[in-house]
Amino acid sequence: MSNPQPSASQDSPASRSDARQWAQALLTSRRTTLPKRLQSPGPDAAQQAAILAAAAAAPDHGQLLPWRFIEVPQARRVELAQAFAAALIERDPEASADEQEQAREKAYRAPWLLLAVCRLRGGDPDIPGQERLLSAGCAIQNMLLLASAAGYGSGLTSGKALASQALRQLFGLHDDEDALCFLNFGTVSEVRRGKPRADSSAYFSRLGD
Repeated sequence: MSNPQPSASQDSPASRSDARQWAQALLTSRRTTLPKRLQSPGPDAAQQAAILAAAAAAPDHGQLLPWRFIEVPQARRVELAQAFAAALIERDPEASADEQEQAREKAYRAPWLLLAVCRLRGGDPDIPGQERLLSAGCAIQNMLLLASAAGYGSGLTSGKALASQALRQLFGLHDDEDALCFLNFGTVSEVRRGKPRADSSAYFSRLGD
C-alpha cells in the first residue's frame, strides 16, 4: 500500500502561511515560569511521550545522541531533596538547618521534573563538547515549546548542586557526563507579564558592517 500524499490544500501557500504564523506565535509567546508557580496537573503520559519525542528533532552531528533526560517521579523526590541538602553541605559545612530545609524544598515544586544530562567528553573526537551542548539545548527548547503548545508552563533551573557528588551519585552520572539543568513542567498557577525581549538588532550583525 502506498503512503498517502499530502493534498494540494495541505501544501498550499495559505496552509504554509497558517503554519508559519502558528509557529511564530508559539515561539514568541513561550515564557519561563518559575517552578513555584507550576502546579498540578502536569502533562499526562501521552503528552509526556510527545514532549520527549520532540527532543529527537534536535540537530545531532553524527547521531551521537549526547544527551538524555532522567525523570524524578513524585515517589523519589525525597531522595532528590536529600541530595540537594547534601550538596549544600558539600559547599558549606556550616549551613544552617533552615538553609538545608530550603534546599530540600526545591525538590518538590514542579509536577513533572526531569534532569537534562549531556555527554560532553569521550566518543567521537570530531564532535567537540560545544556541539554536543548545542544539540542538548535544541532538544530542550523543542520540549519547552511542545509543552507550551499543550498549554503547560515550563522553566529551567540550575545551580551549584548540579556539580555535586551527591547529585551525580543519585542520578548515576558517568564520568563523561554533566548535569545541565532541571526541566520543570506543570500548570501555571499565576500568569505574570513576561519580561521584554531583545530586538534582533542587539544580537545580529553582518560581516563587514
